[in-house]
Amino acid sequence: QVQLVESGGGLVQPGGSLRLSCAASGRIFIINAMGWYRQAPGKERELVAAIARGGTTNYADSVKGRFTISRDSAENTVYLQMNSLKPEDTAVYFCNVDSTVTYRGTYRSNDAWGQGTQVTVSS
Repeated sequence: QVQLVESGGGLVQPGGSLRLSCAASGRIFIINAMGWYRQAPGKERELVAAIARGGTTNYADSVKGRFTISRDSAENTVYLQMNSLKPEDTAVYFCNVDSTVTYRGTYRSNDAWGQGTQVTVSS
């Protein structure tokens, strides 16, 4: 129902910056929230940042002041600007979109995940 395409991961030195993007497409009626999660080896997936339909944002304590989530509502795209990156930010980052989709006059909730993009912070 909803397809997500992520981009922007890579290798960066400590203190560097990266920008992730995630574009959503499909039978989207309305997007309720968009967010970024990450999963490091041997750890559970955790919320990094999220932005609700009204624009309210939420960040993990570990990234506050360093990461910024934003969106382009017209393009159904969410971004994660990551500054002052640390080795402990190394993980696979996943985009998540909570939406209402429509098909043949019906509406239902949809929770979509991106394929993940690797972010490695290392010197």
